[in-house]
Amino acid sequence: MTFVLGLTGSIGMGKSTTARFFRDLGIPVWDADETVHRLYSKDGAAVSMIAELRPGAVRNGCIDRAHLKAWIAEDPAALSRIEAIVHPLVAADRAQFLEDHAEQPLVVLDIPLLFETGADLWVDGVLVVTAAPEVQRARVFERPGMTEDTFNTILSRQMPDAQKRARADYVIETKTLEQTRAAVETLVSQITRGQHA
Repeated sequence: MTFVLGLTGSIGMGKSTTARFFRDLGIPVWDADETVHRLYSKDGAAVSMIAELRPGAVRNGCIDRAHLKAWIAEDPAALSRIEAIVHPLVAADRAQFLEDHAEQPLVVLDIPLLFETGADLWVDGVLVVTAAPEVQRARVFERPGMTEDTFNTILSRQMPDAQKRARADYVIETKTLEQTRAAVETLVSQITRGQHA
């Protein structure tokens, strides 16, 4: 029986790095953001469907994310129309991943908005990665083009870190790479030995 672990955490908390440590241990990881990127890429499953909705959103066979953002900003109904296309495709991709790895003792679903979308209801446990607010802020502002407004907008869409931690089965504070890697190794060992939260 596969244990499905949901991995989440607010922006700048170290989620991508933590996901990489699971991969390094041979644990299959499904990445929601990477799946959407694939669906939007050349010949991606979402491209022709979004083109029917908004022809200008496709450039060189790929979805133009800047155009989508502008469309969503000008038309309040645009987001729900895009989501009606993308969400079922993402769900199908996730279901295929779980089917492909049904023999594994542990798989990880990396979902940034795990609690916000209700995805916590269909995983066996939730791991929240966290960091001190000043560490989070420093990491976020290392990203190219990040502004105060963008950061605040992203945070406004995410459940506060304290609420996520309160609802988590497991919490890893990402202080250093070595400490985070060790915490992931401990958690993998714990789950695969059947010592669930």
